[in-house]
Amino acid sequence: MRIVLFDLDHTLISGDSDFEWAQFLIGQGVLDREVYEARNQEFYDAYMAGTLDIYAFLDFQLKPLSRHGLAQLEDWHALFMSQKILPMITSRAREEVAQAKETADYVVMITATNCFVTGPIAREFGISHLIATIPEKKNGNYTGQVDGVPCFREGKITRFHQWLENQGLSWESVNECRFYSDSHNDLPLLKMVSEPVAVDPDTILSEYARRCQWPVISLR
Repeated sequence: MRIVLFDLDHTLISGDSDFEWAQFLIGQGVLDREVYEARNQEFYDAYMAGTLDIYAFLDFQLKPLSRHGLAQLEDWHALFMSQKILPMITSRAREEVAQAKETADYVVMITATNCFVTGPIAREFGISHLIATIPEKKNGNYTGQVDGVPCFREGKITRFHQWLENQGLSWESVNECRFYSDSHNDLPLLKMVSEPVAVDPDTILSEYARRCQWPVISLR
């Protein structure tokens, strides 16, 4: 059994979809710039530094989903895809995914960003399996809370094992597992897989990959 995992932000796309979603909503006048922009930057900086409080961030990021109906959110997301996400997808990234689909039994996008934001992006890449943070829903609408374990740091391992179980698989049945990521926040999962790949890595991951002699590539 061969599985290929792709992180999303700064890996398959040359930016951060979580950060850009909040900036998009600010630009649309949905969120107040004065209140949200500085806070959005603070969370992004904490993520890059490895000090992010994931639950505080999700409280910030998921609350706007609870204030609007799904139809309106999907309309905004379609515009977000065309204006923000598609320009951040390179031909090199598309080629890497296409090559993985030729050789792997499963190709999976695994990301800390919530599945409302990332679901359409996974579909754009033709990736049918998505492991992401799940926003809670009740009666067809988002509540602003997280459902289950956030898909972040060690939580990515937890969510990956849950996904395997849902596929009727186990970690023991996986002969090869490649994981592409840019971030030192993904080191727990990178250390677990048989083929870690650093993609346009941040400074911490770049140094770690050099010491461990992991492959380092660019999808830019």
